[in-house]
Amino acid sequence: MAIKPLLAALEILGVDYLIGGSLASAVWGVPRSTLDVDLVTNLGESQTGAFVRLLGNAYYADEETIRRAVRQRASFNIIHLETMFKVDVFLLKDTPYAQMEFARRRLIDLGIEPERKAYFCSPEDTVLSKLKWYKLGGGISDRQWYDIVGILKVQTNKLDCRYMDLWARKLGLSDLLSQAWDEAGGDIDGSDNSKAPSG
Repeated sequence: MAIKPLLAALEILGVDYLIGGSLASAVWGVPRSTLDVDLVTNLGESQTGAFVRLLGNAYYADEETIRRAVRQRASFNIIHLETMFKVDVFLLKDTPYAQMEFARRRLIDLGIEPERKAYFCSPEDTVLSKLKWYKLGGGISDRQWYDIVGILKVQTNKLDCRYMDLWARKLGLSDLLSQAWDEAGGDIDGSDNSKAPSG
């Protein structure tokens, strides 16, 4: 799996992370093919050199580019050379929603041998994050919309709808969330599905 060496490097350094994007939507919703991975981390600038060394020859990774991105709390990408999977790494932002999303990450068994678990963005936050990207992209990405509706359909009775409604209002996404629920055949009143499963 293309992200295994990356996760191992982060864990050795004691750096927290979450996997989002299409991989997260595949875990919570309907899988689809993808050639990139989105990951959020709180990697520090002092850890950059060790991070690149631990990646070794598994990835193409430019240390100076990574160091600059970490310093600016921006993003960088690395490429898994065996599979040519691109990993887009986003540095954790110091905003209320970004911090909340990070705190709500879930530890999921990847179902591979040997056993490997990884932290993923929660289903609620995967929907909200994809709605943000969909809106920023002008509301024209069929792939993003497919992922959003897929999660709502699969996770309908397990989602914390009150949480989603609250942050959708704060992020200016309420109309899009309502539209997605309509397409998924659900609702957002939170009366019967107000709590997400723990663990």
